[in-house]
Amino acid sequence: MRPLTRRHLLAALAAAAAARALPARAETARAAQLSAQDAAALGQVQQYLDGIRTLRSRFQQYAQDGGVAAGTIYLQRPGKMRIVYDPPTPILIVSDGRAVYYWDSKLEQLSQIGVEDTPAWFLLRPEIKLSGDVTVTGFRHEPGVLRIAMAETKSPDQGSLTLVMSERPFELKQWTVVDPQQRQVTVMLESPEYGVALDPNLFFWTRQTSGPSSH
Repeated sequence: MRPLTRRHLLAALAAAAAARALPARAETARAAQLSAQDAAALGQVQQYLDGIRTLRSRFQQYAQDGGVAAGTIYLQRPGKMRIVYDPPTPILIVSDGRAVYYWDSKLEQLSQIGVEDTPAWFLLRPEIKLSGDVTVTGFRHEPGVLRIAMAETKSPDQGSLTLVMSERPFELKQWTVVDPQQRQVTVMLESPEYGVALDPNLFFWTRQTSGPSSH
């Protein structure tokens, strides 16, 4: 497996921002057909996701073409996130609630886009709802696992997000982002900690590859 490159990390975000600049297509996302049991489980998923206020976790990240990376993610809703990649990946990603900063320490190059223009926006929203401007396009109930695919209701061509939840305990374990060009990146959480206190300084961008510790 190859290291995940800067191109892998930025491609989906750049594509999402570019897609938003294009005129919206007339078609809307096609909703999955849900049984009463599926709808009840989906209600539980929505309640669980909306209840996540903070998250700290190690993670493994995989690109569709075999690129891999690892690091630590910090998330605080609404809008704030920090992703610190392990060497040799020279990328630091910080969302302060208004913008997302991508700092490449090797190239000393900064990229910036609005937080709402990123595929991660769904997990950072003030209120997480699986309806309205978000449409659930796929739902699979496997032994001990739920898989929920979703897209923007009015702009399904901008990409999709699939969440993987364990049932016992009920916990977010993984998500996969597919960008408008159908490039896929999967993030797998390792021993995630929810509801932990996080240092507010984690969510300010600075020119360094390692941030302040959380507590």
